[in-house]
Amino acid sequence: MVAGVALVPNWTAGAAVTDDPTVNPATKATFQRLADAVFTDRTQALVDGSGHGKRKQRTKRFSGRVRLSGKQSREERSALAQLQGRKSRLAKLGEKYSAGHTSVKLDATQVHGRRATVDVTETTSLTYRKVKGNEPKTTGFQAHHELTFRADRRGNWQLTRIKDTDDGYLAVNQVAQPTVTKADAATDDGPPDAPRASTSWPAPSRPKDFSSSGYDYKAMADYAAKYWNHYNPAYPDFNGAGAGGDCTNFVSQSLKAGGWKHVPGYTYDYHKWFGNSEIQSDSFVGVNEFSWFALSSKRVTSLSNVYQMDVGDVLQMDFNRDGSKDHSMIVTYRSRWGVPYVTYHSTNTYNRSVASLVASYPNAAFYAYRT
Repeated sequence: MVAGVALVPNWTAGAAVTDDPTVNPATKATFQRLADAVFTDRTQALVDGSGHGKRKQRTKRFSGRVRLSGKQSREERSALAQLQGRKSRLAKLGEKYSAGHTSVKLDATQVHGRRATVDVTETTSLTYRKVKGNEPKTTGFQAHHELTFRADRRGNWQLTRIKDTDDGYLAVNQVAQPTVTKADAATDDGPPDAPRASTSWPAPSRPKDFSSSGYDYKAMADYAAKYWNHYNPAYPDFNGAGAGGDCTNFVSQSLKAGGWKHVPGYTYDYHKWFGNSEIQSDSFVGVNEFSWFALSSKRVTSLSNVYQMDVGDVLQMDFNRDGSKDHSMIVTYRSRWGVPYVTYHSTNTYNRSVASLVASYPNAAFYAYRT
């Protein structure tokens, strides 16, 4: 991944609003500016040197024609406080951000009487502080949100609700966690359980042998870097309402690019693994099914600590510890200081440090796989 790569929104997963071209352009622009201020404030709360009192909230500059409602103002103060806590936890893990940039693009607007619904795409990048050697200089993501505005009797708009609409919910400046839909339980001959990985740092040494596996780990990382926000048209895209998310599909594609071979058979048999433009096994696209296949086929072994992972390894998370894994990521870089960086779909993200995930989701269960 080239440092400083431009982040260009290229999809609108979860968007539910049909644009109304009759809405006043000035009104649309006002909605967009307030949305930009909200998500910029959240990003800047993570930047080193941006503590309370050191940087004025952009949302406080809005009044009159458009502003935050009283309830939303309280929620934003709570969100910024949570992000300040996240920044402190990151600092203890040795990670800080020296700069952040957020921009918001308005995708669609609907106005019905005194109620407006707006879909926006947020594009955010953060610059790592104290980059050493060849570590990634930046991390970034794209996220989608639905905003609800209500007008008072004078026609002044208030932002009353923010809803994240992506299947993925791992943006570093995001604080609310949507309800996780528990995956269907397996009913066959008892899939293997993956042991949880520790998140303590530093980790016991577990060097990876890059020469004897027969896989091209650099090709895996290169594939992920190429398609993290620029989807490969040779495969289906599982983002969007009801699609379940594209995270494991993306990881499987990356592993395939590095030498993983198809195991054909029935799509629902977790002992099989295959995927192309027309058909995919459950294990190719499903979070839990992938774990069952990878362990039962001996293509992976479990690591005891997330910081033992290296390029080409896979990280999974169970956000609410209900026993059903929710998200898959692939390691695309490991620093000389022992910190892996992951790239994933839903929300499209490149080179995010594992330390950031641990600090953002301290109550989640982590599963680390050596490929």
